[in-house]
Amino acid sequence: MIPAARRDCPGTDRRGAGHAACHHGEILQGTFLDAAGNRCAGLVTLPMSGPGSRAEFTLRPGTPPEALTVRPGDRTKAARAAALAVEECARRLGQPPCGGELRISGDIPVGLGMGSSTSDVIAVIRAVADSYAMRLPPAAVARLAVRAELACDPLMLDARPVLFAQREGRVLEVLGRRLPPLVVVGCALGGGAPVDTLSLPARVHDDHDVRAFERLRVLLRRAVATGDAGLLGRVATASARRGQRVLCHPEFDALVGIARRLGAVGVQIAHSGAVAGLLLDPAVPGLRHRVRGCVRALESDGIPATRTFTTLPNCPTPPTSKESPSGPAHRGGHRPTGSDTPRRPARLPAL
Repeated sequence: MIPAARRDCPGTDRRGAGHAACHHGEILQGTFLDAAGNRCAGLVTLPMSGPGSRAEFTLRPGTPPEALTVRPGDRTKAARAAALAVEECARRLGQPPCGGELRISGDIPVGLGMGSSTSDVIAVIRAVADSYAMRLPPAAVARLAVRAELACDPLMLDARPVLFAQREGRVLEVLGRRLPPLVVVGCALGGGAPVDTLSLPARVHDDHDVRAFERLRVLLRRAVATGDAGLLGRVATASARRGQRVLCHPEFDALVGIARRLGAVGVQIAHSGAVAGLLLDPAVPGLRHRVRGCVRALESDGIPATRTFTTLPNCPTPPTSKESPSGPAHRGGHRPTGSDTPRRPARLPAL
């Protein structure tokens, strides 16, 4: 809640800041059954630390709600999120909504399926709440994010593995405390060209498909509970194969072949983008050699390697070049000015 001294000064500007991470595509995505037996779209994302969105919001009490400026000016989803968050926070405090000034920055490439727009939206919601000296619960953040962009990724839940209904903003199942240990050798299919998800054919899943997704859900639940990287890799690969029915990446078979030759436990892709990854079990001997081999094999097949990272927090990954062990994040200059504008291929540095 806002301290009394600040509530008594309605003309005083209040500043807040917010940050949200991105993800590296999905481990599993499809149509699932909720607790009531109803079908709903759901996904499990692969968290990645490093790149993210940052937002700064200056609340201007006493100004009309429509007096809200956004920089860059073409972040329409973020602008909607700011207005919705102001309305939510003001309602919770019994205050009239007002205007303000929003600034957004970040280093997540757009169009690759890494959750750039959701990251923007969540960072904005957190910044607005911070300007009110509040911290909204994840369920409220998810609800606002869905209203702002129609569907969202579960980035408001940080790194917990959950099956998330992205169009409804609710958790279908908490799969466990953390994913099994993995090292991910990231890459970009299609040369990193953005995927226009609106142009993709609609994914219609019949009863057979739903049963298949539910089986994968059971296997993923078991993989998380037992820390089984190999089982998780099989689930991710099966989900990625199903995604190819719509995405049709020409390099997908080569990616699976590299995983098989070099002892990766599987592959994962963004089901709404071009980012993909080779999944390795860090407990298997020769990890450093296998990571380097994966990078060389990707580049030999014309698939640009991007970033090597791990699912374990504060755990360095084996260096693959002269750069730092975790590799460079996608650099800030690679992101176009707006997350809601037509997208261009990101220049993705190889490790």
